[in-house]
Amino acid sequence: MKTVLAFGDSLTWGYDPVTGSRHARENRWPATLAEALGGRAEVVAEGLNGRTTAFDDHLADCDRNGAQILPTVLDTHKPLDLVIILLGTNDLKPAVHGQAISAKNGIKKLVSVVRHHDWALEVEGPGVLIVAPPPFCDAANPEFAATFGRSIEDSHMLGSLYADLADELECGFFDAATVAKTSPLDGIHLDAENTKAVGKALAPVVSLMLGL
Repeated sequence: MKTVLAFGDSLTWGYDPVTGSRHARENRWPATLAEALGGRAEVVAEGLNGRTTAFDDHLADCDRNGAQILPTVLDTHKPLDLVIILLGTNDLKPAVHGQAISAKNGIKKLVSVVRHHDWALEVEGPGVLIVAPPPFCDAANPEFAATFGRSIEDSHMLGSLYADLADELECGFFDAATVAKTSPLDGIHLDAENTKAVGKALAPVVSLMLGL
């Protein structure tokens, strides 16, 4: 059986903008992807609220720098056939970095981490699928609006920036904005219907990349 690592932030963890808690497991996109693949691959969900691509968050209570923790995660779950990276939302916080181009550069760093990881000699490194998060929208929640509101314009740039990067690095690419929209409750997260849509839409892309 093939093994897929879903490496992401709260969109992968399954933050529910309706309740402020966590979506039921079957409504999180990694679980929906696994179901759509029909048992042909195991999907390991590795999502953390607030995770960035490659930047420190000095207000965090844990290490949210994706580039710092990814080598450990890769070793934990190897051998891997595919790494899906869905990150960039938290890079756009003004307190973290605030620019789409920085998120793109962070994704580039993560791809490098995967490709230069110390894989066992008998293990071929996994493919990489870059997924752009859906752009932000105006939020009813004042705290989220204050945190992310100034980054709405930059969030709309992630899809094209990530697509260009995927071409440059010869990675797979999927733009989640083609199937999902962020919730107006907080402007950045996905309700159950939209997060499930991401998992279902990724299934044919993952199947093609894995040769299933």
